[in-house]
Amino acid sequence: MPSLSGHRVRAISTGGPKSLVGEASAGGTVREMTTGLPEVIVDARTVVLVEGVSDQRAVQALAVRTGRDLLAESIAVLPMGGATNIGHFLARYGPHGMNLGLAGLCDIAELRFFQRGFERAGLGPVAGRSELEGHRFYVCDADLEDELIRALGVLAVEQLLAEQGDLASFRTFQQQPAQRGKSDSARLRRFMGTRGGRKIHYAPLLVQALDLRAVPRPLAHLVETI
Repeated sequence: MPSLSGHRVRAISTGGPKSLVGEASAGGTVREMTTGLPEVIVDARTVVLVEGVSDQRAVQALAVRTGRDLLAESIAVLPMGGATNIGHFLARYGPHGMNLGLAGLCDIAELRFFQRGFERAGLGPVAGRSELEGHRFYVCDADLEDELIRALGVLAVEQLLAEQGDLASFRTFQQQPAQRGKSDSARLRRFMGTRGGRKIHYAPLLVQALDLRAVPRPLAHLVETI
């Protein structure tokens, strides 16, 4: 794909406090606006669309681990603030908008939103998972956190929780009535979403803890193909 470095992408997330954004990272320059919303400004040839900031951090962490410099490669990783916003982002950056390269991640439960969004943006129809992945949008079962937890295994994730001072909280969480009968993998996935910012904090740590031979397929294929 030819470089489109003359195009400037200015994307504003749909929400979230400043603390969820953090410092500048490999996917683009992050700066804080007076409104408290994160603003990502990059000169991009490709836009990687992900549901939230935790997914963004995971993609960026794997890129760094595999020797990629997304900023230097003019690749922006943009959180959409939810899968229901995919149509807006495809319209803005796709062939009828800025005509940038597109890629991303999709949770299996959100596939219908991507199918509608692709068709409305002139990129469809997308009949199912394989067709969506043909467009470089890779599907997670059930989401990226679940993929990462299963790839690492329960014991390795618990070790990470211990290192971060969260294992005692997880042990308490495991005993809650609503968690009875669930697998420890499912409990860990739910635990990651029980406090604001926890998924964002752990996403790059989970990626850093992975054996690179065991990177979940959707994340590995995404970083390989952008």
